[in-house]
Amino acid sequence: MAKPIVAIVGRPNVGKSTLFNMLVGERLSIVKDTPGVTRDRIYADVNWLNYHFTLMDTGGIEPETNNQMLRHMREQAEMAIEMADVVMFVVDVKQGVVDADYKVAEMLRKAQKKIVLVVNKVDNFDKLMPDVYEFYNLGLGDPYPISSIGKLGIGDMLDEVTALFPENEDDAEDERPRIAIVGKPNAGKSSIINKLLGENRVIVSDVAGTTRDAVDTAVKWNGKEYVFIDTAGLRRKNKIKEEIERYSILRTVSAVERADVVVLVIDATEGITEQDAKIAGIAHDRGRGMIIAVNKWDAIEKDNKTVSEFSKKVRNTLSFMPYAEIMFVSALTGQRLPKLFEAIEVVIQNHSLRIATGVLNEILTEAVAMQQPPSDKGRRLKIYYMTQVSVKPPTFVIFVNDKRLMHFSYTRYLENKIREAFGFAGTPLKFIIRERKEK
Repeated sequence: MAKPIVAIVGRPNVGKSTLFNMLVGERLSIVKDTPGVTRDRIYADVNWLNYHFTLMDTGGIEPETNNQMLRHMREQAEMAIEMADVVMFVVDVKQGVVDADYKVAEMLRKAQKKIVLVVNKVDNFDKLMPDVYEFYNLGLGDPYPISSIGKLGIGDMLDEVTALFPENEDDAEDERPRIAIVGKPNAGKSSIINKLLGENRVIVSDVAGTTRDAVDTAVKWNGKEYVFIDTAGLRRKNKIKEEIERYSILRTVSAVERADVVVLVIDATEGITEQDAKIAGIAHDRGRGMIIAVNKWDAIEKDNKTVSEFSKKVRNTLSFMPYAEIMFVSALTGQRLPKLFEAIEVVIQNHSLRIATGVLNEILTEAVAMQQPPSDKGRRLKIYYMTQVSVKPPTFVIFVNDKRLMHFSYTRYLENKIREAFGFAGTPLKFIIRERKEK
């Protein structure tokens, strides 16, 4: 089930980033830095009570400006609004309602989104509440007074945001595997989908995608239906390259949230880049099945070492996901594209694979016998047993005497032993360490 997406928008200097950082930094969110994932994130996963959602920060919106960067920031905010389920429109109580606020409000009304009007910098509710009422003039319903710095009013605001989340009934009923095709602009994502459709004449229907994405396309192969989520909408005709790359991540997050398996398309003529690693990191963080499709392979001069050398570079850059499957394809010639479906099917099965507890513990016993668990200051780690608690991704709970003794490297060792036995190609594995007191 995809997490809802919440976008924070508003004019420059109303405190959007302060609010974003406060919500994320309060550990309402669990933010993990995967190698290769940008540190100045403009999105983060947030947990509030029993709700989980993706929060997006945006540049300030100047409705009318000749400044190229400000115009570009407005475009990016529009992109975020288009993808969001709920928009938090942040205004500044100290500046009052200004002309630009009306224009942003009009823009949001046209987008027909669910909106929570957030009045920031209300550091003293008793004193400043009369100024908050002025914001009813924007015609966006009740204003929610908060102070990002003082952490006031945050609970009421988040209660309202989460109350507007969409029901996920459609997703629950749709059992078809969802495949997100992601990658940098011009890596050949659309070409791959078009070739798959054109080659096999398998278009079942063109389903209008959600407003926050491109078109979802239903595809039939070997009698089974798949839904392809195309993120080709990442291409923006704009010259500010760094900003484009930074914001193109927004659409990727949106697509990955809705997918079971992610196909990362890499341009063979460019080689693997830092941007590819960022995109892969998003899928890894969210525990999705992973296939790396190296496209434009027909354009590469080859000898008997080309494949192994390119694979080595990909593995080095994406060292945090050694499980990912690598394929060399060409959207232009159709080379190896039919095999993409075979790889997708293998990853789907592995992503949903369950291992019986008895079998798991046989492997665990053997692994512990071969390599003793670590010890610290005379106290040795004892591993009692392991069980699988969920799939998509396969998640295991290991019960131990003291989880501080469970070193990351030993968890990795046990993961490798499980992979040796069951493969789990293309899927990450998740481990939860729990303590059980010794009797």
